[in-house]
This record gives sequence, structure tokens and C-alpha cells, in this order.
Amino acid sequence: MKPPKPPAPPRPPASQAEKAPPAPAGAALTPEWLRWVTEQLLRGCTPDSVLATMTAAGLDAQASAELIEQVPGNAVFVAAEGRAQQLRKLESTLANLQLLWEIDPMYGIVDKRVSVSEDEFIERYVRGCRPLVLTGHTRDWPAMRRWSPDYLKERFGHLDVEVQAERQANPRYEEDKALHRRSVRLGDFVDQVLAGGDTNDYYLTANNEALRRPDFAPLLDDIGSLPPCCVRAELAERSSFWFGPGGTVTPLHHDTLMLFHTQVVGRKRWRLISPLQGQRLYNTNGVFSPIDLDAIDLRQFPLFEGVRVLEVVVWPGETIFLPLGWWHQVRALDISLSFSYSNLALPMANQFIYFDPVPRAVPDV
Repeated sequence: MKPPKPPAPPRPPASQAEKAPPAPAGAALTPEWLRWVTEQLLRGCTPDSVLATMTAAGLDAQASAELIEQVPGNAVFVAAEGRAQQLRKLESTLANLQLLWEIDPMYGIVDKRVSVSEDEFIERYVRGCRPLVLTGHTRDWPAMRRWSPDYLKERFGHLDVEVQAERQANPRYEEDKALHRRSVRLGDFVDQVLAGGDTNDYYLTANNEALRRPDFAPLLDDIGSLPPCCVRAELAERSSFWFGPGGTVTPLHHDTLMLFHTQVVGRKRWRLISPLQGQRLYNTNGVFSPIDLDAIDLRQFPLFEGVRVLEVVVWPGETIFLPLGWWHQVRALDISLSFSYSNLALPMANQFIYFDPVPRAVPDV
């Protein structure tokens, strides 16, 4: 008996044009509209669907139809069309590889292991690009006995730290993190976290760089055994600690290296998406996706339909390994104190090159 044929790679609804900005009836066809029409036709949208979207947005039907007819004959469009075909080939290759991953009946389950050998870690999780949660190596960490909000206040409360503040007023708080930097006394921040309840408005994140300061060196003394492939001598330079209330959210993004993230206090829920699915996450700015996995809008992001999302809750004493390129959105379920580190000694030195998209200024249409 032949095994069942796997489903075809998911294809974007290319026959339908993406939503266009509204425009008053009879509005002029600006250069921005020319760009929008070109992008839709390069995606493989039908001229009829492009025209329907433009007229629904308030543009003149005849002028829109004439523009749509002119675009394919433009030499720049012809050149771009060749590149678009190459991109679609790459996207279909990634989609087929993703299907191979998903054939594994265990694909949707993030492994939880007490420990793994270095050889297995490299072969199955680094080269195999699989997320992993380790549950056993923090048993000798003094941090598991000492760290708490009260300990931070008592031991380091007089020191200033950099936090992110006023995040909830800005949907792009992580992309615009420089605008949210505030310097506060750690003791005052501890009081704010303990009194404020669940919120995403303030968070001490990895960007604080506190562990590079001698004043915070005692925190590193509280770190015991490390997972496979970690270089102890590089821990101070390649680690960070995180502290915040329940309800903090790190939005959907991917990192540019591999790392470990240990929960010391509280739990975090990690949602993970394969790097092979990145072309369906509307990544137009750096390493970020605009999709919120807590409130997915398929009308705005139709390519996301069918994307497999893995989920795992990491408990105190557990450590998640984030393989290369995996997209992730993280929510703290409790007041949380975490420690992340990227001091992995690997053949490729844990350094990789990405060509990230840069958002362009879009004029009003």
C-alpha cells in the first residue's frame, strides 16, 4: 500500500489583490498607486481583482484600468517579473521542505529532556534546527534559591537600570524600543512590578546590558552548570537577565543567532514558527513580523492561514534552546525573572549573516 500523498505546498491567494488604502472618488493615480499595482501584478494577481480593489478604494474605474494595462509593458516590470519568479521558486522550495518537517508526527511537540549529550545536541537540535527544553541542568544554580524580586531590591535596588516603559501606547514598541528607554532605580522598578499586576507596559529586557557592569557581577556567580556547547568564559559578555510582570509580551520576531533562555522565577509561554515559514509572516522590517499570535487577523494577513505554530510553557528551572531563525512570540504568565545566553561554541561560531528588509517611507495616496 502506497503512503498517502502529502498535500501540495500552501500557496498564497495570488489571484486576489491585497487591500488598498481608501481614496476619495475621482482621486488622482499617484506614483504610490503605480507601485501598489505593480506589486499586485508581480504577485500574480489577476487584473480584474486589482481593478476591483482600486475601484472599491474610490479610484476612477477607467483610469485604473488604463494604468493596469500599461504596467506589464514597462521594462522595469519585465525585469522585476523575472526576479519575482525566482522568489516564488525559493518560496515553493521552502514550503516543500516545511512539508517534510511536518510529516514527522512529533513535529508539533517541543521536546522536554532532562539532559542531552553534546553530540546529540549538535546533531538533533542545532543541525536539525529543532527547539528543545532542558529541565535538569539548573539544579545546582544558586540563582534558583536566591533570585526573587525582593532579592533584586535588597541586593541591587540602589543601582540604576534601563527598562522599557510606556509600551502599551505603541503597537511597535519593540521595533521602536529606543523611544521607550528609561533609566530607573532597580528598587523602584521592583516595587512597580509587584504593585502593578499583569501588564505589558514596562519590562526590563535583554537590552539593559546590566550584566556588563561590575555592580551586577554577583548575578553571574549564581549561574551553575551550563547546557551543552556553552563556553563559560564568554558568559559575562553574552548573557542578559530579564525582569517584569506577568503579561509582558515579546512580539513575533526571529533572532540572528542561537541561544538558551532559562526561567528562574515564573513561567513563560513560547510560541514558535519554523524559519521555513518566514515568507508567510509579512516580514518587511528587520527581524519583526506584524502578526500578533494572540489576535491573528487573516483578512489582513491571509498568507498566514495554515502556518503551524508550536507552543510550550517553560517553567522555573527549565531552559529553552532557540534554534537558528525560529520565529517566536513570548508571554510571561507570572512575574518573571529570566536569564538568556548565547555563548555557544559551535563550528560556525554562532555568527550568521541576514539581509533584513528595510521599511520604506510610503507617501499618502
